[in-house]
Amino acid sequence: MKNQPPVHTGRHFLQIPGPTNVPDRVLHAIAFPTIDHRGPEFSDLGKEVIAGMQRVFQTEGTVVMYPSSGTGAWEAALVNTLSPGDRVVMFETGQFATLWRQMAGRLGIEIDFVPGDWRHGVDPAKVIEKLAADREHRIKAVCVVHNETSTGVTTRVPAIRAAIDEARHPALLMVDTISSLGSIDYRHDEWGVDVTVGGSQKGLMLPPGLGFNAVSKKAMAASKTAKMTRSYWDWQAMAESGHTGFFPYTPATNLLYGLREALKMLLEEEGLPAVFRRHERHAEATRRAVNGWGLEVLCADPREYSSALTAVVVPDGYDADRVREIILDGFDMSLGTGLGKMKGKIFRIGHLGYFNDLMLCGTLCGVEMGLHRAGIPHRAGGVAAALEYLGALQSGA
Repeated sequence: MKNQPPVHTGRHFLQIPGPTNVPDRVLHAIAFPTIDHRGPEFSDLGKEVIAGMQRVFQTEGTVVMYPSSGTGAWEAALVNTLSPGDRVVMFETGQFATLWRQMAGRLGIEIDFVPGDWRHGVDPAKVIEKLAADREHRIKAVCVVHNETSTGVTTRVPAIRAAIDEARHPALLMVDTISSLGSIDYRHDEWGVDVTVGGSQKGLMLPPGLGFNAVSKKAMAASKTAKMTRSYWDWQAMAESGHTGFFPYTPATNLLYGLREALKMLLEEEGLPAVFRRHERHAEATRRAVNGWGLEVLCADPREYSSALTAVVVPDGYDADRVREIILDGFDMSLGTGLGKMKGKIFRIGHLGYFNDLMLCGTLCGVEMGLHRAGIPHRAGGVAAALEYLGALQSGA
């Protein structure tokens, strides 16, 4: 009996920064009977969800949807716009930027990978420097991660667009929004992005399985001459779904049911501006808790704080994964692990998607109890600081 795992009651707290909690009503929608994906009912569904995703991306342009993870959407962005040997600039903002770089290399793309410290987003001055030096315009794209899920750092995309414009360079701007779409304000058209990459399993409140590209006219034109081998990922056939509602291959019908329900929640019921304010509120409350504990937020620039997650640095000599293990075993709560260079140095608190104030308070209580059990040097009062902030907002103070 001594070695039996603890018995937990109540619901598991899934506080990793994705996949996130899926609302019951979305799960119920996914359970609807599957329909003929060549029939008129599916056509209506396809057109409805594509139109909804245009609103989420804040674009009037083409949105392409794949049955895939975000990794598939990464690949689609690259192979539709580039040719073998093309050069791109990428930035080491964290683990996912590094993985996107690895994919590009395997595809035969020449990469200028700008090193980073994993505590800052993309520096617009570096963008200008790289593009200004490229007088022959060999660089075909600038690829950045909007919200780096491994670090809790958000790159200021409008500043990157301004840097490209200042350099007067024709490079495409490609942005990964896998952990920011539906959580952090993002404007594909207004910010002059050419390809935006998204996924279903974070701010959109769905299980993994849908990947998205929002595509500008400039990027679509580039796809007509790009010579990278592609078949399944080809935009040309997939783009027709926006007009007809049909997909060239078998779609993820039941996930589209769930997407329709999630879009109703995000767009019609809460509204995107309120969704973004909610995420900002929870992020600020979490940071106040971290500061109250006397610990450090990994993101070093307040202008780049993420509203989707907070990465917490543990003191030297302590193992962040041990903290996570204690919290999981003791309180049935999952926190995000440190990835790549941050392995064992940080844990990540996800506060995105289907989430509210009380869920955040429970999450922060679990963290504070876990810090105590793990023997992490910290001050008491982090939860109290978060509660004071949230309570003042509710009272209008």
